[in-house]
Amino acid sequence: MAMRNYGIVYDTGITADGHCTRKRFDDAVVERELQIIAADLHATAVRVTGDDPQRLARAGRHALAAGLELWFSPVPVNLEPDALPGYFTRCAPEAERLRRAHEGRVVLVAGCEISLWCAGFFPGGHTVAGRIAAVTDPDLQRKPDVMAVLTSGLDRSRHTLQDIARTAREEFAGPITYASAPWETVEWELFDLVSVDAYRDADNAAGYREGLRSYRRFGKPVAVTEFGCCTYRGAADRGGMGWMIIDEKSDPPVIPGSYQRDEEEQVRYLSQMLEVYEAEDIDSAFWHTFAGFEQPRHDTDVHRDLDLASYGVVAVLQSQCGTTYPDMGWEPKQAFGALAAAYARAKP
Repeated sequence: MAMRNYGIVYDTGITADGHCTRKRFDDAVVERELQIIAADLHATAVRVTGDDPQRLARAGRHALAAGLELWFSPVPVNLEPDALPGYFTRCAPEAERLRRAHEGRVVLVAGCEISLWCAGFFPGGHTVAGRIAAVTDPDLQRKPDVMAVLTSGLDRSRHTLQDIARTAREEFAGPITYASAPWETVEWELFDLVSVDAYRDADNAAGYREGLRSYRRFGKPVAVTEFGCCTYRGAADRGGMGWMIIDEKSDPPVIPGSYQRDEEEQVRYLSQMLEVYEAEDIDSAFWHTFAGFEQPRHDTDVHRDLDLASYGVVAVLQSQCGTTYPDMGWEPKQAFGALAAAYARAKP
């Protein structure tokens, strides 16, 4: 069965642990890229992510003008639980203004994996890197006191989401969802759509379909707010953790070790996932992501080729403009053409 929305994630910039995923934000470039997403990638929806409400609103206007359904998706990072409702008090009115101006073609995504991306839920302190290190350390996971902290943190995130949902409802009159992590427990009766960042990897592949089906029990449309694969051989098995091959402590960042570019791996992953989502009656799915804006390709030094760790369907270039789109500073990867073909076939 065809999905209602074939989408892609579009990043407006998220700052975490001193690193920004998009330093430069040019309205003309953003407008052009969203037109390309609509016209050339044949997407029907875009999940616009970022931590700056004004950037989200500016990109959202361009997305709606291009004819896309907008999933307005603020992504707070390293905020404490008490700060989150106030953050959405600032974000939700921006989404509501866009909804009123564009005949309701807006969904508010009220947060993303807050138990990990925000502070005060998981051990590891006030950095994303610290929390990831803590929750992925097998030695720590075997300690009863650490597991108790994790369980308590998940319970705290569930209650925080209740506050976020109430805040969002006060400011936004359209449909609301939340980009959940598979490990989070969400009271989905508070939301209009059930959404999950559903990366398939080697660990969950065997039960992946069953995991998706389990979300149907809430009796609401199910969306995959993120799925994707990086651009090196073996990245599909790492799923949502594929980006972690970068050494961010190096200045500039580098990729230690030996990895082989494999754009066909992205294409295979994309094809397999779309087949699953269509078979499992998923409402909307969003490939993560259009571009890794701060992860440029390097053609002569594999250790500096940060595009290997990018989920983008385009490779950002270091200085020159692309040949396919001379007005853009990137070049389409094989996944760009594969996604465009798949989305074009799916259009009515």
